[in-house]
Amino acid sequence: MIADWPLLSLVTFLPLVGAALILLTRGDADVVARNARYVALWTSLVTFAVSLLVWGNFDNREAGFQMVEQVDWIASGQIGYKVGVDGISVFFVLLSTLLTPICILSAWDAIKVRVKEYMIAFLVLETLMVGMFCALDILVFYIFFEAVLIPMFLIIGIWGGPRRVYAAFKFFLYTLAGSVLMLVAILTMYFQAGTTDIPTLMQIGLFGADLQTWLWLAFFASFAVKVPMWPVHTWLPDAHVEAPTAGSVILAGVLLKMGGYGFLRFSIPMFPLASAEFAPLVFALSVVAIIYTSLVALAQSDMKKMIAYSSVAHMGFVTIGAFTLTEQGIQGSIFQMLSHGVVSGALFLCVGVIYDRIHSREISDYGGLVSRMPRYALFFMLFMMASVGLPGTSGFVGEFLILMAAFEVSTWLAVLATTGVVLGATYMLWLYRRVIFGVLEKDNLKAILDLSPREIAIFAPLIVLVLWMGIYPAPFLDAMAASVEQLIANYQTALADAGVTVAER
Repeated sequence: MIADWPLLSLVTFLPLVGAALILLTRGDADVVARNARYVALWTSLVTFAVSLLVWGNFDNREAGFQMVEQVDWIASGQIGYKVGVDGISVFFVLLSTLLTPICILSAWDAIKVRVKEYMIAFLVLETLMVGMFCALDILVFYIFFEAVLIPMFLIIGIWGGPRRVYAAFKFFLYTLAGSVLMLVAILTMYFQAGTTDIPTLMQIGLFGADLQTWLWLAFFASFAVKVPMWPVHTWLPDAHVEAPTAGSVILAGVLLKMGGYGFLRFSIPMFPLASAEFAPLVFALSVVAIIYTSLVALAQSDMKKMIAYSSVAHMGFVTIGAFTLTEQGIQGSIFQMLSHGVVSGALFLCVGVIYDRIHSREISDYGGLVSRMPRYALFFMLFMMASVGLPGTSGFVGEFLILMAAFEVSTWLAVLATTGVVLGATYMLWLYRRVIFGVLEKDNLKAILDLSPREIAIFAPLIVLVLWMGIYPAPFLDAMAASVEQLIANYQTALADAGVTVAER
């Protein structure tokens, strides 16, 4: 019976129901704030429960899109509301619905002004994120893809730090600028193929080699900023530093995945010849991002900025894996995005815990916290080890698969990418050493409190995921396998039809 439910529409639009309930809330300011928190939390938890039903009804053996729902809008059925998930997108839906209640819970006490509006913004953001990953019409995808910017712009610009307005506008303008070219490409594809249906557009042979080149570049202009790739990454550190903790979590955990997902959903399957042609460019930019931003992270004195730069480096692994155009590489790329979503979100939450107590993100203002916060030190250590790719944690599996695939493509590519692992261990261990260990000398730290039950509840599911994905990744990799195999098979067929061998590529 559950299989007949419109599960994807439910998981997409349930948050809007919660947002509408909050909008209708009236009364004393304190009562409104309390009700807004509870409605947002319970709405997001119910949405997460529905997303688990999506996973439960997902067939790992099926390579195509599942649970498809369709409503025609215009153009005689050629453009319409159409949603579905496959092995590439299903876990991004789950990641979005998991992190949203965690973000709402983390902001429970931290957000004290305009609580009602804050909770509405987060629920609207959840709908837009889930809708983007479920969309099977390219125009619907574009609407969700761009609309995501609006609530995040407000979250940074209203509830952010001292330079929040500058950071919000920089985030908005950077990410919007590249998407203008993508819209032109979408219109070109519609006039060329006569449809905006994503499964139809994924069929090989719809676009000639020359047109593929221009379309690929137009999509790349948007996705590269979203990832973000070097050198269009400069909006990210500012956005992270000024955003509230929950904003940083959702920005690193989900919004950075929009670019990587776009490459796997559009660039590679729809423009395979151009993807093969531009793979060396992606490798070069990714290697520069990994090494350069890792070195920049070493020089940071602000914890949030260090983690932000580390995110750019980790996403460099994602783009390398995707454009190795091998099953191992693409599976590693998806797994790395999921792991990074959990781990980076957890690291920003770790920063938020001590910021809420001391109101400082400067590394020099801490030291010796293990004496007063042993539980915090343990949780922080686990997420830090996952970030550097310790075996047994989620961070290891994705990086290992990506580096194996990179080695098949080029030994030098694998060697240069591996330097990012070494540098990542360097800056993360140094951060941990300066914050957690040493002598507790500063007076304002001597009365600092360890994690509260609410904070432990926030970290608990993330810890479970980090260990589960690291020790037993099979449920995740198995769900991806069929869709990734089909993606690679179509890519190789397209190359063969064009007379290009894999060795030549």
